[in-house]
Amino acid sequence: MAVALASRGLALAADPRYPDWPCNQIKVPEMSVAAVWAGPPIDDVESVWEQDPAIRNLVAQLAARRTPLEDAQKMIADVITGDAAERQRKAKVIFAGLFKALNAERSEVMNGIERFSRKQREFADQVRLTILQLRELQNTPGRDQTKVDELVSRVEWDTRIFDERSRTIGYVCEVPVLIEQRLFALARAIQQSLE
Repeated sequence: MAVALASRGLALAADPRYPDWPCNQIKVPEMSVAAVWAGPPIDDVESVWEQDPAIRNLVAQLAARRTPLEDAQKMIADVITGDAAERQRKAKVIFAGLFKALNAERSEVMNGIERFSRKQREFADQVRLTILQLRELQNTPGRDQTKVDELVSRVEWDTRIFDERSRTIGYVCEVPVLIEQRLFALARAIQQSLE
């Protein structure tokens, strides 16, 4: 049972640099602007969005996954108006805000996934110790059957919890991908508003 527990739910890290990363996707700690943005450089406006309450609010609404993508795209089209220079400035400021907000959210999610993976590994170690105690007790002459039954129940329960948690990791691993996809779609909508 200990060997089975060790192999279930704790995949080997795909990249030895990130031993706590349990997902199939390669861990890329930070997104790059160039990977999602083909618009004008944003170096000159990276923090401008934080100083404007209306833009901060818009960025929060656009970044929120509960906001349907179609609604977010319409909001972008409604805000990025004016002459070419004004549209470009608005587009750069909104994208800079979205990039910072979604990159931070993605990093937070990824850190949570790694924390979960570490806790899961610690939990597996704890279950293995309980199994060793159980085996030792079972091999003891005149053993306390009540204690054996208690340890068997604990191992069964803990194994069930471990398995349930392991099943959720596949879903959780998709969240950084969804954030990247959202940023890419919003960046594309912002770029289209410049055309």
